[in-house]
This record gives sequence, structure tokens and C-alpha cells, in this order.
Amino acid sequence: MHTAAAIPTDPVALTADLIRCPSVTPEEGGALTLLQAVLEPAGFACRRVDRNGTANLFARWGEKRHPRSFGFNGHTDVVPVGDRAAWSVDPFGATQKEGLLYGRGATDMKSGVAAFAAAAIDFVRRTPPDGAVILAITGDEEGPARDGTVALLDWMAQNDEAMSACIVGEPTCPDFLGQMIKIGRRGSLTARFTATGRQGHVAYPHLARNPLPAMMRLLDRLAGHALDRGSDHFDASTLAITTVDTGNPATNVIPAECRATVNIRFNDHHSGATLTQWLRKMASDAEEDGVRIDLRTSLSGESFLTPPGPLSDLVARAVERETGHRPELSTTGGTSDARFIKDHCPVVEFGLVGKSMHQIDEHVEIAQIHQLKSIYAAALADYFA
Repeated sequence: MHTAAAIPTDPVALTADLIRCPSVTPEEGGALTLLQAVLEPAGFACRRVDRNGTANLFARWGEKRHPRSFGFNGHTDVVPVGDRAAWSVDPFGATQKEGLLYGRGATDMKSGVAAFAAAAIDFVRRTPPDGAVILAITGDEEGPARDGTVALLDWMAQNDEAMSACIVGEPTCPDFLGQMIKIGRRGSLTARFTATGRQGHVAYPHLARNPLPAMMRLLDRLAGHALDRGSDHFDASTLAITTVDTGNPATNVIPAECRATVNIRFNDHHSGATLTQWLRKMASDAEEDGVRIDLRTSLSGESFLTPPGPLSDLVARAVERETGHRPELSTTGGTSDARFIKDHCPVVEFGLVGKSMHQIDEHVEIAQIHQLKSIYAAALADYFA
């Protein structure tokens, strides 16, 4: 039934209600329960897809497995508030003042979830499309991310559910709304080195095997190595040394062990496997008599790219129509759940300005939440036109 006279869904009120849910990873905090209560009256079939204590929500309006099934992805979990006394407002109070809405998750990313949920509700009520609208919302993006969007995608595969295109509503704009769409992300690989020698007295170094020189030599070579010069859509890959530790408080003891960790953010010149192979060779080359260097790696995600095309064009048009800015297509920043969705369907990311995310007094411009809803609504309208 055509319901053009329906009262528009207020994305600011919904953002505020979500902020009041203390959904610090891995707690659901009532956020997904709230969204389900909002979506079901609009005709969305909702299913909680909880796995290993992590809460997730799948919601679909329209026909299952329709060839035109437009999806949105986001998360309601938030990082801890830190020093609560340092906040000028209640982190979960959703305080509004001087055109800003404050609270943990205001930027990252309860405003984005509220904006696409409000846009989807109003769209299907006013102009029911020939197709399906899907919302895949997780409570495990800020945490290990093993049982969040991955669990939703696993459940979708098992239950013959699918999206044909997807927008992830993460904050993507560095300075102003409409500045940037993310069409890919760098990969992230963490490498943990352990150099093992033999403990001894500093006055008799010939009786010990100090692991520190070998580790320092390895780290210096890693830090001084240029991985690449970038590619068509990616900046140059980077390697950062994040910690070095011996656990040795004594000045007269040569330690038996030294540990160090590096993180590599890499572009499409590399893969987790090729980088691991390179790191293993570098570690082997730095070893010396009596000192062994072991390596353990963990891969958060490979680099990926959604080539510029129909989906990025559609979102860019919606952004430019609502903001007057033609967004840059970028692959900068950290990782996101788009790294999982890219194996399911074409995916891009677009959301608010991310300056205050994870900070004390996290906040968002109220007017921009309304704009973001309009952008998502315009993308839906164009997709189903």
C-alpha cells in the first residue's frame, strides 16, 4: 500500500536512542533489540543471528534472493568510554547542545546505522520497490570481528539470502560531509617476532647469547625497507614497529629473550602470504650463532578494491546531489567490515565526518545526520529506479 503520508522516521531521535544503549563490545546493550522493534512494524523480516555470545541482526524487506537486493551494513557496538570523568557529558546520555549530538558511538557509527535504517524504512513505506532492502547490522566490529559480519554472511549463505550491492555506513569523510567514498581498503598484517638466545651476566657476555642485537638489526632493516611506491588506487604500503620488549628490569643481566611486533598496512601489490614469506626470510637473515628468531603472523584482512563503476557512481551521484560535493574515491584509512562483504557482493563505504570517533566527548553534527539519511535514500531511489 502506498503510504506517502506516513510520518518520516527521525534519524536523530533514533541515533540518540541507540547512544543510550551501552553497547560496548561485546555487550549488545539493547541496541539491536531497539532496531528490530523499529524495523518490524515497517515490514522488515528480522532475524537475530547471534554466535558465540556476539549479537547480530539481519533484516530484509521484500522478496528473498531477489536479483536486486540492496544492502546496508553497520555496527552498533562501540569502544569503551575511557576516563569517564574526562567527559563533559554522560557518554550514554545522548546530550544535544549547540547543534551537536554527544555520546559514545555518535560518530562511529550509531548515526550511520540510524540514518540508513531511517532511510530504508521511509523508502519501503512510501515507494515499495521491485526488489529487496537488506540491513546487516553487527555487534562485533570494534572487537575481534570473528562473529559479527562474518557470522551474518555465513548465515546468509546457509539460508539462501544475498545482497546484490552494499553500502557500509562507516565514517569516511576526513573534514566535511561528501568528501570521500571508500572503494577499497588496505590489508592489515601483524607480525610478532621472538628472538631467543641465552641469559647471562653482562660481565661475561661470551658466556651468554644476547638476542637484542639480532632483533635490533632485524627491526632496522624492516623499518628502512620501502615495500612499494603505491598503485593505481592505493598509497604506498607502510610498516610500523609497535612494540619492543625484553621484560628485563635488571641492568646486569643479558636477557634470554626479546619480543617485537610490527604492523603492515599493505596495498594490492602484496598479500598476507607473500608478506609472511618476506618477513620469515628477513628474520632468518638476521639470526646469528646461538640466536633464533621465530615469527607468528595474524592477518586481519587482505587488501581489496571495488573498481570504480556502477555502485560507486550511484553513491557519488547521491552524495553530490545532497551535499554539492563530488566525493573522492579513496582506499585510505584502516580496515572495516567491507573486507568481508567484498567476497559476497560489490561494496563501497560512505558515512559521516570521522574526526571525533573513539575520542572523549565523541559527537556528530545533528544536521549531518539528516543529510546522511537523505543521501542513503537517494541511493536507494536511484538503485530501484
